[in-house]
Amino acid sequence: FSSDTMSGLIPFYQKHHRHYDRGYRSREAESAISQYQQSSSTYSSHNSEGGVSPLPKRAKPTYLAMDKENQIIGYVVPIFREYHKRLNEDSLMHTPEFVIKPRSHTVWEKQCVRLHCTISGWPEPRVVWYKNNVSIDPMAKPGKYKVVSSYSVHSLEINKCDFDDTAQYRVSAMNSKGETSAFASVVVKSRFEMNHPKLFLMRTLNVIAPSLPYGVKFETNIVEKFGVSFGREGETLSFGCSVIIYPSLQRFQPEIEWYRDDKLLVPSKWVQMHWSGDRATLTLSHLNKEDEGLYTLRVITKSGFETHSAYVFVRDADAEVAGAPGAPLDVHSLDANKDYVIVSWKQPAVDGGSPILGYFVDRCEVGVTHWVQCNDTPVKFARFPVTGLVEGRSYVFRVRAVNKVGMSHPSRVSEPVAAMDPADRTRKGTSAPWTGQIIVTEEEPVEGVVPGRPRDLSVIEATKNYVVLSWKPPGDKGHEGVMYYVEKCVSGTDSWQRVNTEIPVRSPRFALFDLAEGKSYRFRVRCCNSAGVGEPSEPTEATTVGDKLDIPSAPGRVVPTRNTDTSVVVSWEASRDAKELVGYYIESSISGSNAWEPCNNKPVKGTRFICHGLTTGESYVFRVRAVNAAGISEFSQESEAIKVKAAIASPTPPYGITVLECVRDSMVLAWKQPTFIGGADITGYFVDYREVIGGVPGKWHEANIKAVSERAYRVSELKENMLYQFQVRAANMAGVGIPSLPSETFKCEEWTIAVPGPPHDLQVQEVRKDSLVLLWKPPVYQGRDAVNGYYIDIKEADADFEMWRGVNEKATHKTFMTGCDISIRLRKLSTLVVNTKTNQNHPDLTTLNKIQQAICFFLTGTAEIVVDVDDDGVISLNFECSNLTADSKFVWSKNYMEMTEPERMTLETKGNKSKAIFKTPSEEDLGIYSCFVTHTDGASASYTLSEETLKELLKVSHDHKFPIIPLKTELAVELLEKGRVRFWLQAEKISANGKVEYVFNDNMIHQGEKYKMNFDKNTGVIEMFMESLGKEDEGTFTFQLQDGKATNQSSLVLIGDVFKQLQKESEFQKKEWIRKQGPHFVEYLGYEVTPECCVRLKCKVANMKKDSVALWYKDGREIKVNEKLDFSEGVLTLEIAQISKKDAGIYEVVLKDDRGKDTSTLNLTDQGITNSSTPLKIQSTEEGIRLYTFVSYYNDELHVTWHHKDAAIAFTERIKSGVVGEQLWLQISEPTEKDKGKYAIEFFDGKGGLRRTVELAGQGEETHTQLLQSAAIRVREETAESPGQNQQTEGQLHSSG
Repeated sequence: FSSDTMSGLIPFYQKHHRHYDRGYRSREAESAISQYQQSSSTYSSHNSEGGVSPLPKRAKPTYLAMDKENQIIGYVVPIFREYHKRLNEDSLMHTPEFVIKPRSHTVWEKQCVRLHCTISGWPEPRVVWYKNNVSIDPMAKPGKYKVVSSYSVHSLEINKCDFDDTAQYRVSAMNSKGETSAFASVVVKSRFEMNHPKLFLMRTLNVIAPSLPYGVKFETNIVEKFGVSFGREGETLSFGCSVIIYPSLQRFQPEIEWYRDDKLLVPSKWVQMHWSGDRATLTLSHLNKEDEGLYTLRVITKSGFETHSAYVFVRDADAEVAGAPGAPLDVHSLDANKDYVIVSWKQPAVDGGSPILGYFVDRCEVGVTHWVQCNDTPVKFARFPVTGLVEGRSYVFRVRAVNKVGMSHPSRVSEPVAAMDPADRTRKGTSAPWTGQIIVTEEEPVEGVVPGRPRDLSVIEATKNYVVLSWKPPGDKGHEGVMYYVEKCVSGTDSWQRVNTEIPVRSPRFALFDLAEGKSYRFRVRCCNSAGVGEPSEPTEATTVGDKLDIPSAPGRVVPTRNTDTSVVVSWEASRDAKELVGYYIESSISGSNAWEPCNNKPVKGTRFICHGLTTGESYVFRVRAVNAAGISEFSQESEAIKVKAAIASPTPPYGITVLECVRDSMVLAWKQPTFIGGADITGYFVDYREVIGGVPGKWHEANIKAVSERAYRVSELKENMLYQFQVRAANMAGVGIPSLPSETFKCEEWTIAVPGPPHDLQVQEVRKDSLVLLWKPPVYQGRDAVNGYYIDIKEADADFEMWRGVNEKATHKTFMTGCDISIRLRKLSTLVVNTKTNQNHPDLTTLNKIQQAICFFLTGTAEIVVDVDDDGVISLNFECSNLTADSKFVWSKNYMEMTEPERMTLETKGNKSKAIFKTPSEEDLGIYSCFVTHTDGASASYTLSEETLKELLKVSHDHKFPIIPLKTELAVELLEKGRVRFWLQAEKISANGKVEYVFNDNMIHQGEKYKMNFDKNTGVIEMFMESLGKEDEGTFTFQLQDGKATNQSSLVLIGDVFKQLQKESEFQKKEWIRKQGPHFVEYLGYEVTPECCVRLKCKVANMKKDSVALWYKDGREIKVNEKLDFSEGVLTLEIAQISKKDAGIYEVVLKDDRGKDTSTLNLTDQGITNSSTPLKIQSTEEGIRLYTFVSYYNDELHVTWHHKDAAIAFTERIKSGVVGEQLWLQISEPTEKDKGKYAIEFFDGKGGLRRTVELAGQGEETHTQLLQSAAIRVREETAESPGQNQQTEGQLHSSG
């Protein structure tokens, strides 16, 4: 049959489908038919030549049935002739007969096979196909089998045959008059079986005798399979699979074989194999690019074999010099002879960024480690003749590539090859001992014969670097060996020149170098032996020196197609007129990057390759180059960009077909979404139905021509009280999938029950550890009254039916139940079901109608929706999915109603994150927001936006819209050394983008001579410095901060007394700094009274040098050195003994040197002599208690007053005062309790005064001595000036500097 024939086999009702398209709905069938045509044509031609299976002589004639477009639609029987023939009989009915019987087939693995036959009979027979006497159900393995019956033509199509399809097939035709059968065998042959003829024979015998009486059939399963692997040159790579064989018999171990690109691997130093009894491992030690390819593990048992394959990629090792090319690969020895061999190799895919200039060939004699370079100049041709070998010795070879940057790593060494006559090699074997010894048999000497002419001289290879000649030895060469001389001459001349004058050639091959490129030459050869030199051979035709093999042209159009999440299938048009093509190199680049990477490092044959190791979601472009021995072609045109994602396919069948409502002539069906949707969204569903009469189903009919998007559909125009079966197909952009299994048989009759029908489309979302969200759609059939509530039941999946228990005690009117309402404490696989209940006011309506398909789920965790308020104050709901697939989509809902085009929100999705952004949040946006991710295992979450939450979010939004930079300190001012003024503040946090503006009296000020600014963004300290303050600087200083949208400012007002005080302090600090640059006073001039009642004037100085001087003055007169002056440890002193009124005056000290001078004065006049008194003390005498003090200087002008408890003492006989020398005293005779308290003495000389106090406490009844001992005396001195006078510390009057 042709593909057009196949179209005729489509049932008539499908041909009128609007969605039916031969382009995709019959794609698999067309592939199978095209392969079947090839096998059928081969089979036919074989039969016509050999006559293996001639047609029966009396076979009934057959005709081809044609449609209106002259397309073959099948074989038909001339039923009219049969009809008229049987019309004369008593009845028209007859048993089925095979007009054409099915034929046996032998096919390759992965091909499709089609068994077909033509059957006559009336009534129309029922046809059933069997495999090994077991009936075939196409629905049991969707896509594997396809059974078609049309116009008496019946066929069984087996798609993508494998080993299990090797069997005996029977087709049975039965009607009311009888039954008949026909047989055919199918043998599925593997290309690997070319190496295992016994295995093929065993399988063929198994077809003939499928059930051996005492045989054991092994079931082999390969698990833990190795995947696509990547390695680098020089590394070691191991991979393998675990193998499970049942039954496990120790004495029957499987045979483990490994293949690379369909070539059987054998253990070597590069390849090690290991079988542990349950795991097969392959180890590739020291990877080279020769190891790249498709690796296949084959596990062979008595019952057959199982295979698994995956690709291994080997990348180039890092070059010793950056920019050097990759190493050549696949170095082999060709056409080896006595002293000559041709070495071939493949060019590397990586040239290092500059063109490869050529290759160097190295040889090494087996058994030694010394490598010898064979060519002085690099050759571009990927073949090179190596001459000068020693006959009988074995050699290995390697190749290096070179470009303008440097040399590549050497290639992997070739297999050893012996330099010997090919005939000797055939006799002695493929390998020769490395010693190279040749066994010579001595024979009796015979008379020598001059050899004849060499025969069949030809140029077998010509490049611009060399020419290779080949010939056959002469027929008459005598008993001894011959050698050869090669001669050449330029075309157009007759001047022959011998090429090998010194050493004759032993092999019938010779390579000529150093020929002039572009010139034409002719060649001839002479034989020679001990008897002489023979006649020359016939000369060759003129040969022009140059490359005879052209570099291939660039491949044609490159087409990438989707494959997996990390791979792309690349196809291209082959190079035109390419000779000796080695293969193709493919390169990839991320769109727009122009950075190209090799997809393969070993040339691939064919025009299709799967590029692995790509990044999911990235867009790539591809280009291809062709390779032969002459070189690498130009690049093809770049392909169109393709995004790396899984390829799409038609979806698997839906399942779980149920009836939601039934009336007299229609039914409402519901079903579940396919488990695999093919990598693309489902675009619709198609429903078929068929009648079931007497338990025998009829033909399928289409219920809908246009696809329906919902998973529920009303099938109309049915017959009342008839039984029906239904099937559903799902469609996506790849096409319409195969139909589901036929549903249960349903009767079309009107429902009259009072309770509602079952809810449908039950979905579980937001599965958490102890809760979930359940969604469903209301029932189609409402019952007697409207549905007013739902009940949810739950049970563990493995529990019995009686274990259903209710979740909610009160019916819910919503079609969803959130996690707050469903609290599930179980952590196992559970099953949920929804029940519907009608008007709860009717007690008789207690029957609950359960949904027919429950949902199973695992209680796990889920990601949650996160509320975010960005820097602009925009409020958004955010959901992230970690197990996102290439076809996943985020679906947002409000109150579990999908928001397709929300007016109040904006939906954005980027990568694995999606957000719903509120435009103008308000109370209208309150509700439950949920997000569901398609094409995942149920990734979903929800968020409830309440009124309280909205208020909090709006507050945060306002703060983000109008942010404020927080400050640790407000703007402040301080004085520094030299009287500099520092304005500063500190922000809590500010970014590197923060800015500050400085303002004075509403005017911007900038960095300059007057103002110095500093902004430390790490600490947030902002400073401004001024050298001094002038009158013009009185006013308000402001620092204005800005960090993005955040702002803040701080001000400091300096006006009036505040400004003047700061200005005065600044000027003082500046003067102080200037003063301290030379000799200066640390402590100004003062005085103290020594215990000897001497007055000592002193001051402390610093920064003195050797030439610094200190001068003392009194009343402007310098005090001479011979007076009591002292200077030690930075202290200047002047001691005045027996001070008197004449010592009163103004004392001055002057420090000076070349750096400057400093002055300090002390006013020591008579007004301050009273301050030389000692502290007030208490003494016990015979008469009572005496209080006394000493003064260094006393005269009649000094006024003294005594006080008791802050009141002046009235002197009596018991209390008296007086002066004895320099002592002033107060005598209290016979003290009593009333005498206790604070006593004070005041001195006043008319200008200033001094007050000294003492506390007297004790027991009045005690003696004076006891009173003095037991009294708690606490002395506290208070130095206080009289009103209007400044306070002065003890021992110091007034000093200035």
